[in-house]
Amino acid sequence: MTHASKLITAPQSLKGENLACFRGGRMVFEKLFFEVNPGELLFLRGRNGSGKSTLLRVVAGFLPVRAGTLTYGEEAWGRGDAALSEALVYAGHDNALKPVLTLRENLQELSRLMTGGLLAENRIAEAAEIFNLGRLLDQPVRYFSSGQRHRSNLMRFACLDRPLWLMDEPTVGLDAENRQALASLMKNHLAAGGMILAATHDPIGAEGREIDMRDFQPTATLGEEWL
Repeated sequence: MTHASKLITAPQSLKGENLACFRGGRMVFEKLFFEVNPGELLFLRGRNGSGKSTLLRVVAGFLPVRAGTLTYGEEAWGRGDAALSEALVYAGHDNALKPVLTLRENLQELSRLMTGGLLAENRIAEAAEIFNLGRLLDQPVRYFSSGQRHRSNLMRFACLDRPLWLMDEPTVGLDAENRQALASLMKNHLAAGGMILAATHDPIGAEGREIDMRDFQPTATLGEEWL
């Protein structure tokens, strides 16, 4: 079943200009420029360690930038900005689910944290149907397989109305049926005026532009900067 996304009102463009990020004792990337506009999907490509996940975490506000600027619309976008929680949904490698809670309880807890309110039950049911998890809604997550946990984590994109989706390897562990379901969800979001940044090695079933993180690798190590 295909579900239409809520129309994104007053869409804004996201831009990164001359970005650099330092993490784990090294410069991960530098002189990085990107732009994603309403209705666009931007793929982040590159080998492991090239900075795909790091860039997503910078945009999400989890990591600071060492240089450059992020802007959302006309506003600067920085770590700790209250506008972050109102604009984006992020799903990384870790599923961020509490094992002792049921799937339904996890989704409601996420909604409370991000919106201050609870999800409508029909919204939860529709999101569960997308990823074939309806029968597991009231089961504790600790009993889920790794694939079920990953699909449960992806449900946040169907549950929360946010214009910007940040997706880190979203297809990992998905079979063909669930990859198709994810692709349909993403296409609906883009058609509604949403934006997606996706770090992935795999075909995802949706069309988009791409940047190669190898083009923004640092020209000097930290030790060289000190010389």
